[in-house]
Amino acid sequence: MDIVTIIGIIIGLAALVGGFLWEGGQVAGLMQLTAALIVFGGTIAAVIISFPRQRLKTVPRALKLAFTTANTNVKQLIEDLVNMSMTARREGVLSLENKLADHTDPYLREGIQLVVDGTDPEMVKQIMEYELDAVEHKYDSYAKIFESAGGYAPTMGIIGTVMGLIHVLGSLTEPTALGPAIALAFTATLYGVASANLIFLPIASKIKARGEDDISRMEIILEGVLSIQNGNHPTLVRRKLESFMTDIHSELPASTSSSAPSSASSSSSPSSSSPTSFLENDL
Repeated sequence: MDIVTIIGIIIGLAALVGGFLWEGGQVAGLMQLTAALIVFGGTIAAVIISFPRQRLKTVPRALKLAFTTANTNVKQLIEDLVNMSMTARREGVLSLENKLADHTDPYLREGIQLVVDGTDPEMVKQIMEYELDAVEHKYDSYAKIFESAGGYAPTMGIIGTVMGLIHVLGSLTEPTALGPAIALAFTATLYGVASANLIFLPIASKIKARGEDDISRMEIILEGVLSIQNGNHPTLVRRKLESFMTDIHSELPASTSSSAPSSASSSSSPSSSSPTSFLENDL
């Protein structure tokens, strides 16, 4: 589980409720079943109407991306590619075929397999870029569902408030009850705005961030595969690949690019696997 996402949601809700209680409010004043039904039921209905069923089936995968930590080890991935380049220069690219089955990254396996099969470099690049674009589109489609929910929720909150005010204005015979009734009506707006800005839109942003990390990983693999096919020196391969690195991907600084290629890790050692494989037929 991604504890950061969960902690962020908890802190946000605690801040809102805590601020409300600090001003003398009562928790019972925020617990309105009818407002929740209008806002969340209406938002879910609007999202269902907006997207085809095949897209809606991807919601569980999208939530998994937002609430789980990506197991991405970019430094190990670079070591694997550097070691593959050393093997290819010593024994030829055909020697890499026996090591593909042990690697966990399907994108890297397919790229190296294209090289082993003697595919033209331009064709290798084109095929791998198509797959990269498909993964980028997949993450965008995941995020758009939650972005849509974040757009609908505040509107549903306003609708709920208007419906509550209609009910209040229809009962003007009891002036003393107008204040509490109006306060209850505005609870729907609170639900809509809070859910959009604490849940739906942040989840969409987290999915996009996961996608950017996965795309960066695939770009490293693409550049590494092309470098291996071109027969570049392992030191050059390392420097090229580490230029993609940032502190987001590794706890160690990217300045380690000046170090010599390490022979300790085997090219068949497990590398990071993407949160969701590009081979999945999600859409």
